[in-house]
Amino acid sequence: MNPQTVVSIGREALSMVLLLSAPMLVAALVVGVTVSVFQAITSIQEMTLTFIPKIVAVAVALLIFLPWMTNLAIDFTRHMFEMIPTLVG
Repeated sequence: MNPQTVVSIGREALSMVLLLSAPMLVAALVVGVTVSVFQAITSIQEMTLTFIPKIVAVAVALLIFLPWMTNLAIDFTRHMFEMIPTLVG
């Protein structure tokens, strides 16, 4: 196994992690900015107001995107297992 193969596998793994975490991160970001703007407009500085909507948004995003994320992870794992014979030798 040469260094280019290792770098390629590492790049694929990192892109997979980014793709799998992106829906929840985007949902948390959008809800966090929205709540922050709401807090700035109304001068409400309640700490729990930021956490609960984010938790709900991440849970909803996880429920919505879970089938897609599962298929993506299964395809990546299948691809890695199919690469094993080419790496040994």
